[in-house]
Amino acid sequence: MDHRLLLKEINAGKLEKVYFLHGEEPYFIDQLTDAIQKVALEEHERDFNQVILYGKDAEPLSLISELKGFPMMAARKLIILKEAQDFKGMDSLENYAEQPSETTIFVVNYKYKTYDSRKKLLKSVAKNGIVFKSDKVKEYQLADWIQTYAKSTGFGITSKASMLLVEFLGNDLARIVNELDKLAIILQPGTAINDVHVEENIGISKDYNVFELNNALAVRDALKAFRIAEYFAGNPNAGKLVVIIPTVFKFFTQLMRIHFLPNKSREAIASALKVHPFAAGELVNASRNYNPKQLAHIVNVLHEYDLKSKGVGNTGAFTEGELLKEMIFRILH
Repeated sequence: MDHRLLLKEINAGKLEKVYFLHGEEPYFIDQLTDAIQKVALEEHERDFNQVILYGKDAEPLSLISELKGFPMMAARKLIILKEAQDFKGMDSLENYAEQPSETTIFVVNYKYKTYDSRKKLLKSVAKNGIVFKSDKVKEYQLADWIQTYAKSTGFGITSKASMLLVEFLGNDLARIVNELDKLAIILQPGTAINDVHVEENIGISKDYNVFELNNALAVRDALKAFRIAEYFAGNPNAGKLVVIIPTVFKFFTQLMRIHFLPNKSREAIASALKVHPFAAGELVNASRNYNPKQLAHIVNVLHEYDLKSKGVGNTGAFTEGELLKEMIFRILH
């Protein structure tokens, strides 16, 4: 089930007896758990009828006892097993899942990995409640996801601002949401969040970041590329080689792939490379500035400097900033 549909049902008060929330993306699991916790009980009912346990510390027999216990001065009780991936007695819940209590809502919060779907427990939960698998948002879908989230909170966001967040925060939805929520406090509702807002309030420079470095390399703008390298050299926390190189490597391997795609339309490239159409258009333009032979050379250069950034072949005589400048020089020449 789509998490938005499930969230809508929960917020409407349509609750099941058992929820097994599992998967690699913790943000959706926590969002659904928080929603259930908010609507399952009235504020005055929580002291006696809400129990939150953590997998590492939970005892199977105590948990089963809590699940089968009756609510006090309320129609139901809520039991949440957080960090359930650390719970050693998961198999002990199989019988309970077969016949869950009519007066208990049980939420299993199993994060960072997928539970084995072949297990009897998951099949029993699916029969008597809800099993939700929380998948990571694909990288090429992140910019769209950010725009959708911003819109849901009453804001717009520009493509460049979205891409900055993706480049800086990666596939970490909790961090992305946290930063956007901070902006929502500062900005007027209805504002279109742009790169200036991101720079001033989140600490990501709109001019000096890996995204802009790739843009400079894309058009072979040596002056801009070296300015960014100089900024990184003076602000080590803004960009470390071990973070910069994989991003630049990905950019140039994408250009290489474009050269060998039979259909070079923006839509076909977006589909083949799993990128946003906006990014596909930029990549098409960049591919015209590098032929396959140059790109093969650049990939080798990046591999060499990736090793140097990790101490292989670098005697320590060169700083990260110096290595970055040297790498950029060799890419552009």
